[in-house]
Amino acid sequence: MIIGVDFDNTLVNYDMAFSHRASELGLISLDRGQHKRELRDRIRLLPDGEKLWQQLQSYVYTQGMAQARLIDGVEDFFAFCQHRDIKVYVVSHKTEHASFAPKEMNLQQIALAWMRANGFFYPGTLGLDLTQVYFESTRAEKIRRIQMLNCTHFIDDLQEVFLEGDFPSGVKKILYAPTPTEALGEDIMIFEDWKGINDYLFSRA
Repeated sequence: MIIGVDFDNTLVNYDMAFSHRASELGLISLDRGQHKRELRDRIRLLPDGEKLWQQLQSYVYTQGMAQARLIDGVEDFFAFCQHRDIKVYVVSHKTEHASFAPKEMNLQQIALAWMRANGFFYPGTLGLDLTQVYFESTRAEKIRRIQMLNCTHFIDDLQEVFLEGDFPSGVKKILYAPTPTEALGEDIMIFEDWKGINDYLFSRA
């Protein structure tokens, strides 16, 4: 078994970072918790909403990255992989620069710094090596990387990745969907939390 896993919104929860920044800018009120997708849909309805959303994303993935949190169950996932000697790779579509962020801010390097701060590269914690992390500039490059690594399973929060025509046919498609979602393909397995993913992967490993 070789498991590939996406990074943004699959391993990392940005809900707090997005909500806090959107409130600071007066785009929403913090009267209740906001899931990122719900927040995105609300902001896109505002005048010039698409530009506002892109600006918000650029901030969160750079200056606001410190407010991002590891999703519950992810640490257990990596522990299970280490215990069973299962190879795991992080493969993510992440460009180096964001349209509305300062050019000196490299999104890939900021993400790696966040991973270091959250124990990804230390023995006895999540236990990855830098050679197991791939940030690709396009979705097509991400899909090619999944194929090159011979992944048997891939975990992502975006169905669109699985629906690409060149997504490797033999890879098990696991969708992390914390909000109600309908599968758009018969071969896509949906889990609302990482506990479900871990149970599926490791109850038979």
